[in-house]
Amino acid sequence: MNIKEEFLNRSRHAFFALVLLGVAILGRLVYMQYFATFKKKGETEAKLWSQRIEGFQIRQDTLRAKRGDIYARDGSLLATSLPTYEVGIDPRVAKEDYFNAKVDSLGLVMSAIFRDKSAREYTSLVRAARQSGRKYLLLNRRRVSFQERQELLKWPFFRKTKKLSARGGGLRAYYERYHPYGQMALRTVGDLNPKNGQGQMGLEASFQTALAGKNAVGLVEVLAGGVKKPVDDGPDMKPEPGLDLYTTIDVNFQDIAETALKGALERYNADRGSVIVMEVQTGEIRALANLTRQNGGYVENFNHALAGRTDPGSTFKLATMMALLEEKAIWPGKMIHTGDRAVRYHGVEVADSKGGASGSITAQQVFEKSSNVGIHMMMASYFYSRPDLYCRYLRQFRLNKPTGIHMRGEAPPVMRNPDMKGWSKTSLTFMSYGYEMQLTPLQMLTFYNAVANDGRWVRPMLVKQVKLAGEVIEETAPYVAPEPIAKPETIRLVKNMLEGVVDHGTARNIRNPNYKIAGKTGTAQKIVNGLYQKGRYYTSFIGYFPADHPKYTILTMVDNPHGENVNLLYAGSVSAPVFKEVADRIYSYDIDIHAPMRPRRAERPARFSPQLANAGYAEDLHTISTELNLDSQPAAEGWVRRREGGSWQSVPARKDRIPDVRGLTLRDALPLLENRGLRVAVQGRGKVQEQSLEPGIALANNRQIVLTLQ
Repeated sequence: MNIKEEFLNRSRHAFFALVLLGVAILGRLVYMQYFATFKKKGETEAKLWSQRIEGFQIRQDTLRAKRGDIYARDGSLLATSLPTYEVGIDPRVAKEDYFNAKVDSLGLVMSAIFRDKSAREYTSLVRAARQSGRKYLLLNRRRVSFQERQELLKWPFFRKTKKLSARGGGLRAYYERYHPYGQMALRTVGDLNPKNGQGQMGLEASFQTALAGKNAVGLVEVLAGGVKKPVDDGPDMKPEPGLDLYTTIDVNFQDIAETALKGALERYNADRGSVIVMEVQTGEIRALANLTRQNGGYVENFNHALAGRTDPGSTFKLATMMALLEEKAIWPGKMIHTGDRAVRYHGVEVADSKGGASGSITAQQVFEKSSNVGIHMMMASYFYSRPDLYCRYLRQFRLNKPTGIHMRGEAPPVMRNPDMKGWSKTSLTFMSYGYEMQLTPLQMLTFYNAVANDGRWVRPMLVKQVKLAGEVIEETAPYVAPEPIAKPETIRLVKNMLEGVVDHGTARNIRNPNYKIAGKTGTAQKIVNGLYQKGRYYTSFIGYFPADHPKYTILTMVDNPHGENVNLLYAGSVSAPVFKEVADRIYSYDIDIHAPMRPRRAERPARFSPQLANAGYAEDLHTISTELNLDSQPAAEGWVRRREGGSWQSVPARKDRIPDVRGLTLRDALPLLENRGLRVAVQGRGKVQEQSLEPGIALANNRQIVLTLQ
């Protein structure tokens, strides 16, 4: 064997020895980690070394910041983060004399709060942890509330002052999202992803960065069982809270909208629906309700207003009328001869909602009656040869773009034009009365709101202010497009048409004698298997009120209502009444939109007859006389009655005698009699004219008195 071969053999032996040594070390590590046990003095059973090692793991940990709150317009909380606290103690911190003197008290308060162990058991647990040298003891897996935390801070080991720090007790905060109004406006407010605590929809997702704040990162010691003990409470362990959102939502309007919508959906067993209430001049959304049928009930699990694109149906005829008026192709009084039956155009039947046509009617009546045939004829006379011009007007009306509301999830509109694939000879026909396009309810509402706002297009707004500790960080001003969507004369004419729909047309059933409504019904057939199906409808009503000075624009949508009579499933019967219910209640609530009351004429003040009050309690009569401007007031005190001459006299009311209740109302007479133990029987209605027991006689136990009212 030469030197080279000998050297190679030795190298191989060394290599195999090193491999065997590595395998042995690895095997030993696996054994120590997963199989080897140790037993300390005083312990009853052995533990794995991996459990012991846990007590020496120090790593970075994230302490989440308090998420910002979301407020309604009046300052009511729509979403907030409530803290819960992990209760633990480092039993080594307190000095011996303090520990021995206070540990029993600690056991008492732990037992009182958690109610799962006796005070003695908790005391023994803490003593054992101190004796064994444990660095941290999690006293209970359940976290305590803020109120319980405040109570704990008064007790030993947790109590601390400016001069005295806590002696080992620790309370670590964890925040949980809470919605004070439950499911109200849930898809608008949003919710959090339970895994990472980030917003997953609505405002929670749209303003995730602002709401989340800045988490703290610091070192924690991981103890047995995964318990984390902060190594220190330095500045790096203090998270920065998130910003607060102040929305435009009015909780009263939201409740009105959701109640009305749910009632209609249940009444018609509909699939889904939406209600939006917007302030005309500012674009501020006061209510945004979305409900979907699920498991026999209705829940808010999809934002139909923001993302539910569909054919808008006849509500789109407003855009068609405006385009025709802008070009002066028609005027409201122009006669349109629709005939008495459906017409065909390039193989497609065009008919009004209930079949046939509407005869000879004006252009305004075409709109009021929502005549498809009439719209088709007006379009054929002008825009069928100019499709690009019609589509340009739709762009001018801002119907081809999203509204740009500051919330994620708005679906962009799908609007056909002659350059697109799929454009046909009948596309303009269908488009003119709301088909072959995809728009969201919010986009249609914003268009109608621009008409109500005299042609000024306003972007919808949901968040008005962003604050930190009450200080305004950012404020959103209403955005108004620089150019009006149409000429003033066009806006004036279509406003009259929208009022006519309610006064004479398809929404006559929602007229209100106290204020005027303007709006338009829309009933679109739904597509099933690629074909439009009669009896399957998307119904909507969009309008504003008061029509003479618009303050609110409202959209109501009920999708796929069911009923035996197909003719009662149109928008005028389904969605328009929802609008009326919402508008009526808002009108009752918002007194600023009421017409001012006429002031009284100074020379002829309204007065009530003094004969309206002939007897009663003097203090009450004084109040009534002052408020109602009565001619005279009683000068006496206590129970009084008017004499024939008009003066007042006191009525004796001794406790041991039958009182004189003649002339009193039943409401005043009953307490006087029943407080004396009398059983009262009543005949007639009005004021007491006669009583069966004479006034002033002595009382007797369990006696009955009969009052005759007239």
